[in-house]
Amino acid sequence: MRRSAGLVLALALTVVIAAAAIRSDPGSTPDPVSAAVPTPGLIPDGPPKLQPLAEAGALQLDVPIRQERITAIVYHGIGDSNAIPLQPVGRQVNAGFLSRLGDRIFGGSSSNGPRYYVDGSGPGPDTGSVDIGAPAGTTVYSPVSGVVVSVRPFQLDNRQWGNVIQIRPDLAPAVTVTLTNLNARSNGIHVQVGDRVTRATTELGMVIDLSKVLEQTVARYTSDQGNHVAVSIAPAAGASPIL
Repeated sequence: MRRSAGLVLALALTVVIAAAAIRSDPGSTPDPVSAAVPTPGLIPDGPPKLQPLAEAGALQLDVPIRQERITAIVYHGIGDSNAIPLQPVGRQVNAGFLSRLGDRIFGGSSSNGPRYYVDGSGPGPDTGSVDIGAPAGTTVYSPVSGVVVSVRPFQLDNRQWGNVIQIRPDLAPAVTVTLTNLNARSNGIHVQVGDRVTRATTELGMVIDLSKVLEQTVARYTSDQGNHVAVSIAPAAGASPIL
């Protein structure tokens, strides 16, 4: 009996030693759970931090997309004679030498705003509209506090591609803030005329994919397809803008 007990003990010790050797062997097959590597992906969606994007007189537009998801911010002309030129807040990435020198001397750029580009290829003032680039499906939040005055289809080649949303801002009721290149539905919420919206808080919709139907200006400044939401300001119908 003592001999049998000794054999059992010796066998048990052999099993324990062998298991320890396998665990310590760097060439052994790892535990599939501990060996799993997280798949890289997008930063989680969500509301942006309050941050000024642009100004038009007394009216301020805030960044409408979570900052970590923005691919580029590009100002450009849109050929609309009614468009009110925007005054970007932040630092122009592609500014010329003299402009950068002037900013250093006179403090022309603002550290409060985001980095941006100005694209001079479009008709009209170079800051007639601003595109905020982000992956398709990213939530768009209101850039101002105010009331939704229009939600209509955005048509291209007799086909609807998302919506155009117009907002009358509380601080400048004589103008409308227009957003395009988005679907006016986000997380089951559908924005309607008469809804009150709050800057950087109220969801307006989601960025849609227009990469196959439009040459998107933002794509010149990013490594992706250039999807974005476009924002502009114009006088309200029958009103003279006082900004």
